[in-house]
Amino acid sequence: MSRPLFLVPSLPEGGSFTLDGPEGHHAATVQRLRVGEELLLADGRGGTATAVVTAAGRGTLELRIISSGYTDPPDPRLVVIQGIAKGERGELAVQAMTEAGVDEIVPWAAARSVAQWRGERGDRAHDRWAATAREAAKQARRPWLPLVAPAASTREVAVRATLVLHEEAKERLTRVELPETGEVALVVGPEGGIAPEELAAFEAAGATAVRLGDEVLRTSTAGVAALAVLATRLGRW
Repeated sequence: MSRPLFLVPSLPEGGSFTLDGPEGHHAATVQRLRVGEELLLADGRGGTATAVVTAAGRGTLELRIISSGYTDPPDPRLVVIQGIAKGERGELAVQAMTEAGVDEIVPWAAARSVAQWRGERGDRAHDRWAATAREAAKQARRPWLPLVAPAASTREVAVRATLVLHEEAKERLTRVELPETGEVALVVGPEGGIAPEELAAFEAAGATAVRLGDEVLRTSTAGVAALAVLATRLGRW
C-alpha cells in the first residue's frame, strides 16, 4: 500500500515534526498509523516530504522527516470549465477530475444549469467543491492541489476557453492541436448541455468544439474522460 498523504500549511526542512489538527486526527485516530509507519506530507504547492512516525498520541503524531522534495507545476495546465450540475453530480465530477490530474476547475453558471449558485447557498456549494478537490488530491497523492475558482459567467468563460466538449462537433479530441505550454481550458456543459448561443460565443472567441466519440456522456463523467485523453496526449500518463 502506498504511503498516505496529509496536507500541512508549510513543510518542515528536516528533523522532527508534529502532525496535529484535523490532519493529525485523521492520521492518528481514523487511519490509526503507528510507530514505524511512513507517510507523506505535502503543502499543496509542489512541496512534499516523507516522514516516519516516532510516537502516536490522541489526535497527533510525532514524525521524523526522512526526505523532502519539490515537483514543478504541470505545463501546460489542464483547466476544466465545468457547468454547474445538480446535487452530487458536480461533486462527483470534481472528485474524478482531481484524481485524473486537473489543475483548475472553474464552476460555470451555464444557461441550462439546473442549480444556481447565489448568495450563501452558492458559497456553500463552492466550499463543497473545494473540499472535495482537497480530499481527492490527498487520495491521489498529488503534490499540487487543484484550484477551484469562483463561479464564472459565460462571458467570463469565453475569454479562457480553448476547447468545448460537444456531441455534434466534427473535430476529435484525440486529433485537435494542443499547445506546448500555457493552459488547455476545456468547457464541459451541465446536464442539459451547452446552449447554441453559448457554443457560438465560445467559438467566436476562438475556442474549438471537440468530441470524444459517438457516445454522449453525463456531465459528471465527460470531464474525467476528456482529461484522460489530454493527459495521455500531453505525456502525463
